[in-house]
Amino acid sequence: METVISEDGTPIAYERIGSGPPLVLVHGSADLHTFWDLAGTRSAFAEHCTVYAIDRRGRGESGDAAEYELEREAEDVAAVVNAIDDPVTLLGHSSGALYSLEAALRTDNLRKLILNEPPVAVGDHELNVEGAITEMRGLLEDGEHEQALVLFLEEVAQLTPEELDAARSAPIWKDMVNAANTLPRELQAIAEYEFDAARFVEMTTPTLVLSGGESPPFNKDATEAVTDALPNSRLVTFDGHAHEPMNTAPDRFVDEVLTFIRESN
Repeated sequence: METVISEDGTPIAYERIGSGPPLVLVHGSADLHTFWDLAGTRSAFAEHCTVYAIDRRGRGESGDAAEYELEREAEDVAAVVNAIDDPVTLLGHSSGALYSLEAALRTDNLRKLILNEPPVAVGDHELNVEGAITEMRGLLEDGEHEQALVLFLEEVAQLTPEELDAARSAPIWKDMVNAANTLPRELQAIAEYEFDAARFVEMTTPTLVLSGGESPPFNKDATEAVTDALPNSRLVTFDGHAHEPMNTAPDRFVDEVLTFIRESN
């Protein structure tokens, strides 16, 4: 893997494959860059794009820092984008979508932006995760990293028993367990994040916002609010699917992304 140095000096690792216009992938909470391999979307993209899949800080081959703020994640993404010679399409999933949205304000090297259900609390919604954070921290202190990850997936990500079984059998499960210590701090920062639509009124980067038709109201309202806030955006809904269309509807997901990339600005 290759690395760039983020603004606070932390090395951020990414893996580059394929050829064509640059596409940067930012995974969500609990995952690593190999998340994009679970249903083959990364290799499918690599047939048409040069794909840069990031390991976010504290995971895989990326470094970390003693102090953590949500802004550091956005700076990490921007550092990778700025290290690429050509204008980039940036694709973020879940919390990775939130960091990608914030990174878009920190770089001039974006061609297009794709956001899959960024977790922003809007309207009457609140991200009530204090109890889960406290319990996860206790489990981590006791060395129960796998149990902390399962708690996150069940109570915060709200995976069904079938989805949890699929996650446990995934080849990246051990790596997800190893990165479980990053979950409480990340959840705390996301819960404290306040989405201010006014900050994005001049962000004219063409943006595709993706949502699952079966996702909870929190996710649906968040994607609609982000779409409304961005002046050059559109929303695509995956009917019959939820938070991870890249894994449950990979062919359509890849097609939607590549079609968007190929469109003239």
